[in-house]
Amino acid sequence: MTSDDKWASNGAGPPGGAARGAEHAPGRAEDSPDATEAADGGEAARSKAAADTALLEAFGGVRGMVDTTVPGLVFVLIYTIKRDIHVAAIAALALTVLLAVARLARKETLKHAFSGVFGVAFGAVFAMMSGDAKNFYLPGMLYTLGLAVAYVLSAIFRFPLIGVLLGPILKENLSWRTRNPGRLRAYTKATWAWGLILLGKSAILFPLYWWGDATQLGWVKVALGIPPFLLCVYLTWIFLAKAPPPIDVIAEMEAEEAERERAEREREAERTVTDAVAESVARQTTDAVLERLATDPDRARRDGSAR
Repeated sequence: MTSDDKWASNGAGPPGGAARGAEHAPGRAEDSPDATEAADGGEAARSKAAADTALLEAFGGVRGMVDTTVPGLVFVLIYTIKRDIHVAAIAALALTVLLAVARLARKETLKHAFSGVFGVAFGAVFAMMSGDAKNFYLPGMLYTLGLAVAYVLSAIFRFPLIGVLLGPILKENLSWRTRNPGRLRAYTKATWAWGLILLGKSAILFPLYWWGDATQLGWVKVALGIPPFLLCVYLTWIFLAKAPPPIDVIAEMEAEEAERERAEREREAERTVTDAVAESVARQTTDAVLERLATDPDRARRDGSAR
């Protein structure tokens, strides 16, 4: 018999067994501070990645850039080769419709696809009706100019449009206006960036529309399609990365709703207990009276006569 067997037969562990067990027992990773910090860091990284993705997707993402740029490229390419407004406009419109159908087949959002379809459709109609290929780009140019003015005015009046657009996506709604001044400043800077960059883009395109030819305007507009957009998104990301984190008002509302439900359940439980106690007291009182009547009916009659 080994020493360990001897200690086991006596109902006790070997000397130092607990120490050896503790020494060799693996620690619980979830209880260590490093593991907790790593979990928090991983959650923060996932949250940041989701916010970055939401930021890009809010403005159309890669597919949005394709939907808005490629039809214009097709128009200017075909017009440069064929010099036929109708063929170029119909080809651009057909491509836009195909892109929208592809989004529909993949069950993706159609917001940006439909805006591209309407923009290209208006441009195609203007170009074919006027006989001037430059008018194909006019609706998009006017939209860009109007959007730039809206961005600038919203920043001046401290109601930045970037915050209005991104607030619901980042689950903060409009809490940044009153509860998070750092976010308000970041959204204001980002809105100024969008407004000024789009104004600069308009300042390049409109002189070409007035004094240039359709081919020049088309190629410059295609060239100015993606780079300004990416610059705006990058600056927005920089400003928001330095700002305080958003206040998740959706989670707050859910927590308040859960608290109200819990309080209501507690009140219902208290009412149930009170009703049960009252019912029990009433039953006991009734049973006592009935028992008294059953054991001493003559006394009960006398008591009734005396009353």
